[in-house]
Amino acid sequence: MLIGGAGLDLKTVFEVKRLYTKNLMKRKNVVACGIGFKESEGTVTEEPCVVVSVTHKVPQAQLTPEDLVPKVLDSIKTDVQEVGYFRAWQPGPKDRHRPAIPGISCGHVDVTAGTFGCLVRRGGDLFILSNNHVLANVNRGSRGDAIIQPARYDGGTPNDQIATLEEWIPLATGVQESNCPWATSAAALMNALAGVLQSSSRVMALQEQAPENRVDCAIARPLSPDLIRPDILGIGAPRGVRVGKLGMNVQKSGRTTGYTTGQITQVGVTVQVDYQGQMLTFVDQFMATGMSSGGDSGSAVLDMDRYVIGLLFAGSDLATLINPIQEVTSALNVEVVAG
Repeated sequence: MLIGGAGLDLKTVFEVKRLYTKNLMKRKNVVACGIGFKESEGTVTEEPCVVVSVTHKVPQAQLTPEDLVPKVLDSIKTDVQEVGYFRAWQPGPKDRHRPAIPGISCGHVDVTAGTFGCLVRRGGDLFILSNNHVLANVNRGSRGDAIIQPARYDGGTPNDQIATLEEWIPLATGVQESNCPWATSAAALMNALAGVLQSSSRVMALQEQAPENRVDCAIARPLSPDLIRPDILGIGAPRGVRVGKLGMNVQKSGRTTGYTTGQITQVGVTVQVDYQGQMLTFVDQFMATGMSSGGDSGSAVLDMDRYVIGLLFAGSDLATLINPIQEVTSALNVEVVAG
């Protein structure tokens, strides 16, 4: 991934970040760890560093030695930045559009609200691109479920259906069915005993894992081609895709905050995001300045030349999180429709 400005070699910084991420993420108030430019007395320098993002800064005297972030990691400087608490964005009111266009309210019939990101193509088929938690209801959706515009929070009903859920990349939540033969045998024995005792309860062998997510994405199939258009509200049709870079100026159009601009402040970010009370870990993400709010999830993020660089999926009061678009299109085997 190309991530730096001209002449900047960030390979060493990336390696140091990779080595220390798990340790840094365990420290108090830390929610993300990425690579950005060092800030000094309120000024952003051109020196790359490991950025440790915290919900809020506290006086050093209130932190234990284990929670202090070292000023230097293997000769690479660190920078502690306050970003707030990350949540998968949801809610705020928008209108009904026919044809529907990217940048407006849409979502699974059971989801409050999200944003129609952009159009993508697989072969000769067109699809609406947005987040898993917008179109697939955080893994709870089923293929063929109704996708409505506007979303339910904005007054949408099943009568406003424009598409059906087609495919989504499952979000790894940290627990999965165990494949350990000893654990599954023990569960089978306990269930047999429960049957003898006429208990309706059953047990399942589960294993904990430390899952890493790279994308929060899904696609929906329009009911008919004339119900959708590729032009993003306030921006226009994408011209293609590009790789996001550190310091790049970006733009988006979303259901809640409309058209906003920002800048990529960190790359290669490892971050924890609250999904309705469950913390999910994402790796290799972009972090941008605060340019979104609840309901903007699913927005396509473009550079200032209208090339898509990512898919917005979460944020805090001070920062925005973005899936790199190459990860999204590769996972879904689609390509962005260019105008």
